[in-house]
Amino acid sequence: MAGVTLYRTSAPKNTDTRVYLPAQQATRTIQYRTSRFGSMSNARSSGASSPPSTDDSTDSSAPSTPMTEPQEMDEFTDRVEKLRPSSLDQSRKRKPSTTYATNSEEIRKLLGSGQATNMLQKYCCGDGCCMAEALPAPEGQPERIFLQPPDNDAFRFLGLKMGSLTLTSELTNITELPEQKVAFGSLRRQSLAEKFPGEAQHRHNRDDVNVYPPTYMKPHPPYQIFNAAVYGARELTKPGAEKRTFHFDLDVTEYPAEGGVDFKVGGAVGICPPNDPHVVEDIMNQLGIPRFQRDKPIRLLTKGGRWPTIWGEEEAREMVTTRREVLTWTLDISSVPPTKPLLRLLADYAEAANEKQALLFMCSAQGQAAFCDLRTGPHITLQQLLHAFPSSKPPLEALCTMLSQLMPRFYSLSNDPHVSSAREGLSGRRLIELAVTIHETPAYTGTHRTGVGSGFLERLAFKFVHAEQQADQHAATSGMSNPHPGQAGRNLQLQVPMFRGLMSNPLSREFASDGPMVLIGAGVGMAPFRGFILNRLKNANCANKIWLIQGIRDAMLDEIYRGELGAHESEIKKVVQSRASAPPPVEEHEDGVESAEGGSEREGGKPARVVPESRKEGKVARYVQDEVRQQADIVWFVINAVDGRVFVCGSTKGMGEGVESALIDVAMDKGGLDAETARQFWEGKKAAGQYIAETW
Repeated sequence: MAGVTLYRTSAPKNTDTRVYLPAQQATRTIQYRTSRFGSMSNARSSGASSPPSTDDSTDSSAPSTPMTEPQEMDEFTDRVEKLRPSSLDQSRKRKPSTTYATNSEEIRKLLGSGQATNMLQKYCCGDGCCMAEALPAPEGQPERIFLQPPDNDAFRFLGLKMGSLTLTSELTNITELPEQKVAFGSLRRQSLAEKFPGEAQHRHNRDDVNVYPPTYMKPHPPYQIFNAAVYGARELTKPGAEKRTFHFDLDVTEYPAEGGVDFKVGGAVGICPPNDPHVVEDIMNQLGIPRFQRDKPIRLLTKGGRWPTIWGEEEAREMVTTRREVLTWTLDISSVPPTKPLLRLLADYAEAANEKQALLFMCSAQGQAAFCDLRTGPHITLQQLLHAFPSSKPPLEALCTMLSQLMPRFYSLSNDPHVSSAREGLSGRRLIELAVTIHETPAYTGTHRTGVGSGFLERLAFKFVHAEQQADQHAATSGMSNPHPGQAGRNLQLQVPMFRGLMSNPLSREFASDGPMVLIGAGVGMAPFRGFILNRLKNANCANKIWLIQGIRDAMLDEIYRGELGAHESEIKKVVQSRASAPPPVEEHEDGVESAEGGSEREGGKPARVVPESRKEGKVARYVQDEVRQQADIVWFVINAVDGRVFVCGSTKGMGEGVESALIDVAMDKGGLDAETARQFWEGKKAAGQYIAETW
């Protein structure tokens, strides 16, 4: 084999496996095409080969097959020598590679057996791609055919790693299907009023179902969900912000009295969002539900549990609904990762053999790794699963048992309700205010999908804002401003299904009308603190009593509620930007540090001017935890004052953990405590209600 270098390259996606035997600059290749499904593709000439391998490993470092007689290696060498070109002209350009083998049988004839196999092994990538072609099965045994994955974008987005799975692979410990607890029954309109007297006010047409939740959804029995009118909506962030945030004014004037509990500053209301109607329609298309059945009233029977109520009693139920209503209001089809019972149900109803085997694989012990990747990877919805496995069309009543209840989303009030309702021109109406950041994740379509709650509210905000923009443009054509701001949006009669929710949550419960406070919030976590500050303004001056540390990405794009915190905003608020920006250049008239360190020089050979620390302040990436450490004196003063409070609101990941670490550093620095004692100090303050962290 002297003068012959063996190496291997793989084409994109490992579709080819080639063994190259270059000698001189003219390279001849031995190629065979692998196939997942046991069929051979037609061979084609490839482009120029890659540089020879520089692997210096020895034969002993790679797995080896049993050695055979030495003369077999001589036979292999003789075959290769016959392929060597006669000229060794180094100046000639490299020629295209030539195909000598087009299938596994031909390459076996060429390579033979014995030492040749041993020599080639050390150039193998180890991924088993050379084994991907199904060999003829032994006599009397079925042929192994590798699984052909479904050919669609939804399946490819799953990123499943099924290895050498075949249609006949033996799978063990497959998840059993749970008992079906939901059934649909026919309903005669003649007996509707007699058996279900409460259905007289229940409207089942498509337009009403998309707006009004069913009466059987009771968040706190006997109270029902209240549809609050959208009184105002606007976007708080600017175009280009990484996350969009919207402000809402909801009219709760007609909200029923519930046990004397009222809306409170720092409280959170529950929003009951419907699923996106376009997604619901697409799922019914995928399930093959006839259009005439989608809005037809049916009897819904359950064997127990709370579903389809939110927090009702656990009992069997019989009620009237429609298939569209069930999918719109009661089933979480978007936010909960797939479960094995759901995949098993899809497998049972899959008609395509490859789809059934892939689904069963994820329900088995052999596919546990693939299932874990599916749960922890990109967000997967029921809609995507039905597109990924289009031959599976289980009945909707069976899906009801496998899917979770669609639960409310809670949003903190962004103002004191009494301040919100004291605006001019409200004519006695009661308003509450919310701030909502839109949550997005990648979708298999190449776009992004929004969260159930935030996506629903964003759709309402877009409609409201669009109506207002049209009204402004119409007024501008007449040379005047819009005489009734907000009226065009309110004319749409947009509604938000909600209930009073949590008015005794930690933020609301521990808010004190007096005493110093440090408010630490990132992103939309700052919203409830706006209510704290405006509440204080009603009674006293906020200066020297409240300090707000607001974390944002970019002050020009996503500083929410800027200029809406009262007359002392500049004194009480410190904005921290996490998006890095380059420090401004040092001007000639400014003092700077001249340094040629690292060979950095300006034109003319003069040392470069370095930005002084005073100019770098606030111009580089910063986080709220950094500012907490810088404001250690204030934090330590407030937490040790009578009725002092430290509030933290925002995301647990990153911000919440970082602030907790910074507070421990403050206690160690200002209190002279060790790390463990400092941690116990803050745990004690949390138990006493002086340190309140509301994170998610």
